[in-house]
Amino acid sequence: MDHPAPSSPVQFFPATKVHRFTREVLIGNGVPPEAADTVAKCLVAADLRGIDTHGVNRIPSYMQRIRQQVLDPKAAPTIHHVTPVVAQVDGNNGFGFLAASLGMDTAIEMAKVYGIGMVAVKHSNHFGMSAWIVQKAIDADMMSLVFTNSSPALPAWGGKSKLLGVSPIACGAPAGETKPFILDMAPSIAARGKIYKAQRRGERIPLDWALDEDGQPTDDPAKALQGVMLPMGGPKGSALAIMMDVFSGVLSGSAFAGHVTNPYDPSRPADVGHFLVAIKPDLFLSLDEFKERMDYLYQRVVGSEKRDGFDRIYFPGELEQLEEDKRKDQGIPYTASEVDSLNKEAERVGVELLTP
Repeated sequence: MDHPAPSSPVQFFPATKVHRFTREVLIGNGVPPEAADTVAKCLVAADLRGIDTHGVNRIPSYMQRIRQQVLDPKAAPTIHHVTPVVAQVDGNNGFGFLAASLGMDTAIEMAKVYGIGMVAVKHSNHFGMSAWIVQKAIDADMMSLVFTNSSPALPAWGGKSKLLGVSPIACGAPAGETKPFILDMAPSIAARGKIYKAQRRGERIPLDWALDEDGQPTDDPAKALQGVMLPMGGPKGSALAIMMDVFSGVLSGSAFAGHVTNPYDPSRPADVGHFLVAIKPDLFLSLDEFKERMDYLYQRVVGSEKRDGFDRIYFPGELEQLEEDKRKDQGIPYTASEVDSLNKEAERVGVELLTP
């Protein structure tokens, strides 16, 4: 279906300016400078990749949670080593970006020595786009699995009430001369953040994304948020959402089975759980050979015969990488209403406003 134009015009901002602005707003809300830098980098990384639903526009909801004292801006994650290849991170109700960053860094260090590292994270919060954690592993020449659970948005297949999270499944692997493999996808037809984005911009949504409170298809994002998201592939998407809850919530000791708090709900801590794995890719062959094989896989995929209506085939994660290249050059687009919302947060703490 055709979507109407955004309700306010788009403006472009250099990533460096957006990062600096975001960091200052975070610091103004009590986040320590080093932690603020990490959170800002992750949010800007999402905007650069075109994942606007998980970028800097999350700042107002995060700051509201700080003001309501259900997210601790000063909390630092702590780690407990269980075995040489297994550890648990306690997010201590701080930013999920910090807990996930420590978790993946720890998994990578264990994998360097033992070939694999696994970290469960409890008492965490929303960590934005999963791809930034996958990229962290790729930068260390590691393969990775990145799971998280999230607040109820999907019904179990055959049900009609919110029970399961739109919890992304992500994984990745480094390559040589071609693009790395980065899969980051939700088990729903569309990510819930896209519905929040449509609501923020005054847009409609496709009718197959969600149901309203009465169980009817809707193109109204507000009604969709009151209803339920629809899983991709019917029972398959529902099963993937349950899988995320098993590995991220049940295993870690965090909330699960519909008890994770929505990041836009400032009434109580979220208690999100994550599950992170790093794998050394040269366990069975050399790193160079592994990367050569990944390059071959890439070429086979993108060079395969195209069906009618398709002029190009993309590797998982490639579209986002191309968007990142473009936005680094042209700037990150925000609507005027989004900038106004961000600048209200700046005004609260006396930070310089974000201007094009």
